[in-house]
Amino acid sequence: MPPPASLASGKNEDWDLDTFNSLMLGFSVAFQPDVLFYAFIGCLVGTLVGVLPGVGPLAGISILLPATFGLDATKAIVMLAGIYYGSQYGGSTTSILMRIPGEASSVMTCIDGFAMAQKGRAGAALAIAAVGSFVAGTLSVLALTLVAPPLAAFALKFGPPEYTALLLLGLVFLAYMSTTSLPRTLLMASIGLLLGCIGIDTMSGQFRYAFDIKELADGIGIVPVAVGLFGLGEILSTPARSMDAKIISPRLADLMPTRAEWREATPPILRGSVLGFLVGIVPGSAHIISSFISYALEKRLSKHPEQFGHGAVAGVAGPESANNAASTGAFVPMLALGLPTGPVTAVLMAALLIHGVPPGPTLVTDHPQVFWGFIASMYVGNLMLLALNLPLVGLFVMVLRIPYAYLYPLILMFCVLGVYEVSHSIVDVWIMLIMGVVGYLLRKCDLDPAPLVLGLVIAPTLELSFRQALTMSGGDFSIFVRRPISAVLLVLAALLLAHSISTLLTARRDWRRKLAEAEAGDNKSA
Repeated sequence: MPPPASLASGKNEDWDLDTFNSLMLGFSVAFQPDVLFYAFIGCLVGTLVGVLPGVGPLAGISILLPATFGLDATKAIVMLAGIYYGSQYGGSTTSILMRIPGEASSVMTCIDGFAMAQKGRAGAALAIAAVGSFVAGTLSVLALTLVAPPLAAFALKFGPPEYTALLLLGLVFLAYMSTTSLPRTLLMASIGLLLGCIGIDTMSGQFRYAFDIKELADGIGIVPVAVGLFGLGEILSTPARSMDAKIISPRLADLMPTRAEWREATPPILRGSVLGFLVGIVPGSAHIISSFISYALEKRLSKHPEQFGHGAVAGVAGPESANNAASTGAFVPMLALGLPTGPVTAVLMAALLIHGVPPGPTLVTDHPQVFWGFIASMYVGNLMLLALNLPLVGLFVMVLRIPYAYLYPLILMFCVLGVYEVSHSIVDVWIMLIMGVVGYLLRKCDLDPAPLVLGLVIAPTLELSFRQALTMSGGDFSIFVRRPISAVLLVLAALLLAHSISTLLTARRDWRRKLAEAEAGDNKSA
């Protein structure tokens, strides 16, 4: 299939040359000293966030989002994205050295990584994880470079009906892939959509659902909600404790794996890179899901599956490569379609919107420096992370010795100051505090707060495109099925909902049957 026409000029130019020239533009932006500095800060903070158990990239990005308000869009997104994919590197450190996953996607690395450390191969495990992450990150950024512009060109054909159907499909797909039940996920997304309706109606100018609080004229801010749910909520739900587990500290001289270990690691790294990128494009917690799939795949393909769980090199190389590739793959629908595939990309989308840069098909043409500068910075960021994670591993491990009783109050202080500095509004601080309590309660009730943020982020776009579509058709709802692209997207959403409902009903029937059998057994024994 021939590549699409150039996005910049709309003429039939050589696409490869156009992509190369655009990438050179991106590198000219990425190699500016100030952009390099913020990329380094993002990678460093991301590694620390990954090392610290219980914090995670979502909380780290949410907490530091207010700090980007004095920056331009390129520096802001470069730094925040560095935190995201940097956390995937850092999460492997505590998994291997302490058997404590610093980040959820590093759970599978604990199994064989710590087993390798106990055999005296901690340095080799860290090197394989770091190199695998670098290779996967670089290959997936290359794929992002090739895939995102053509996808954006195709998405330029989308009108309001297509955008409405696409956003609905994204919400349904997220609910379908969620670890919690479908009704709970859709409930959280619906609450987010309702919160997104607060403020001035963009089409009629009516001030709605704001209880006469003038600070809510522009709606509920994404920053206080994200910081409250994921930053403050994480602090409240994690008890203050010291990390007193035994830490295995490898020497720098022991970081080089043997030739046999490299041979074992190479195929899983390549497979994990491809698998992770493909899974990353799909809405959901891709970086977590991809690591589990990769581990299962490597165990299935291995000639010695009995070694898994006892220090298998493939058990470290595959999942670590997959979660890094997935974190990059998640940027494809965010940048090309303006569709967040998870809570992290939703917050990153919010950062672009706050800086006046709407993500989506027009990002490539209207803001090429932001788009290509961001992609080029990821190539540079992967090199930075490789340089950071191997020589400085001992320094990052020392952070784990800071008692949480001292660390979390400092994080709380930064949350309050950061949210207040965004608009100097005490209302935003109250929203953050309320959302912190809500986030804590949601976790206690096993409800995922991530769909709530997704609903809040896409609510304005979904409402506007829905109402524009109805305006185009004069109030005729059939416009959504008369246009081929929107009809296909809605059919996919309906099929996913039908499958999920069928699964729920089957599970409910099985539960009732088992309950009846248990009651019959009790009656017989009585």
